[in-house]
Amino acid sequence: MLSRSSKISVVPFPNRGSEPAAAKPLLPVLIVLHQETSCPGRVGNALQALGHRLDVRRPRFGDPLPETLDRHAGAVIFGGPMSANDPDDYVRREIDWIAVPLREQRPFLGICLGAQMLAMHLGARVAPHPQGRVEIGYYPIHPTPAGLEICPNWPDHVYHWHREGFELPSGAELLAEGGDFPIQAFRSGHAFGFQFHPDVTYAMMHRWTMRGHDRLELPGARPRHHHFEGRAVHDVTERAWLKQFLDSWLARMPPQPLLQAAE
Repeated sequence: MLSRSSKISVVPFPNRGSEPAAAKPLLPVLIVLHQETSCPGRVGNALQALGHRLDVRRPRFGDPLPETLDRHAGAVIFGGPMSANDPDDYVRREIDWIAVPLREQRPFLGICLGAQMLAMHLGARVAPHPQGRVEIGYYPIHPTPAGLEICPNWPDHVYHWHREGFELPSGAELLAEGGDFPIQAFRSGHAFGFQFHPDVTYAMMHRWTMRGHDRLELPGARPRHHHFEGRAVHDVTERAWLKQFLDSWLARMPPQPLLQAAE
């Protein structure tokens, strides 16, 4: 037995060398939100789980958008109650700013309003349904062969909350189709637009269906209880698909994903 005063020599394993340095942090993802209480929901949670910090900006309340995405792994513009057709300065600025990720070929994702902004930037029309119908709740989605090539395991229903849709921009690739709003997902280079809401968490669904309960009376909207019934059936598949998509989306980042040690 060793005494308390005994010294133990630790012999390193051969060729092991010194301990590896701590991993350098991944670049943050730019997050663009449109209300004071908005959050990036499940998309933000998934990005953080992948090791990315979130750089949250709200241009509507004065936050600037970066002139370059050199210090970001990608950018996501989320939804909101406003329209891409609104004349507000911040709406115009966001639509124009999309030129930055397109020019620099950085990963960009537009969700609902963000997808409509991307479509408009690319020259497509954004407008309400001609019969005034909406998609609020879960609706079927049909991936195209191009969509299946990018991400094979699409859910067959996804969550929506919108009254406007968009045309397929010229030169863009259709990834998924729907019913009342045929263009559900598209890609243009490294930029993606989703008409639906993979970002919605259970808590967000409660808030939206409570605060926006009047919209549940619009033509085509699902009753509130159908939202939660749909989530119980479709959420597991949609969550797994989202993780798979984000992995592939961030892989489109140019080969400089790590911050320099001197920064």
